[in-house]
Amino acid sequence: MYQKLMTALAGLSLSAAVLAAPTVQQVELKTTMGDIVVELNHEKAPKSVDNFISYVKSGFYKGTIFHRVIDGFMIQGGGYDEKLKGKPTSKPVPIESKNGLSNVKYSLAMARMGDPNSATSQWFINVEDNTPLDFPGPDGSGGYTVFGKVVKGFETVDKIKAVLVDDKGIFQNIPVIPIVVKSATILKTPIQPKQ
Repeated sequence: MYQKLMTALAGLSLSAAVLAAPTVQQVELKTTMGDIVVELNHEKAPKSVDNFISYVKSGFYKGTIFHRVIDGFMIQGGGYDEKLKGKPTSKPVPIESKNGLSNVKYSLAMARMGDPNSATSQWFINVEDNTPLDFPGPDGSGGYTVFGKVVKGFETVDKIKAVLVDDKGIFQNIPVIPIVVKSATILKTPIQPKQ
């Protein structure tokens, strides 16, 4: 009887552990230059991840472009369409840059204005190690929140960072040939990153 009880309790503990385990959230960005899969870190940046996911679910990113591309630094998107018209956004999310995640190569971070709590829909992928962007940031304003990383499509990121760019109006370092996000979808079955 005791043995059966212990076995049952062990089974319950295992079930609870499985239920408590964080689910991996990955988003696939299909672009005109190839696909990118990013894995989100809800444990370290819950507000930023929830914010990003809400934009993904609403279809917000479809038709947006990479509007700022700087080889040796980062590629940025999530705010403008091909006509360089800004899309209406939700309220800003609080900065979460003290989360221990770093702006290393292929990490995904929130873009923002001078106000550290001004991030909305825009994000960027670091194409080199940009650790000066970590908390407290180069100007002491809080740094930039990393909330995920690329797990597939590194070659797409590398292709995007190398495109020809120019300045257009208020936009600097904008690709001459627009790079469009055709869709952004949550993967039902997360991929296993290569070790």
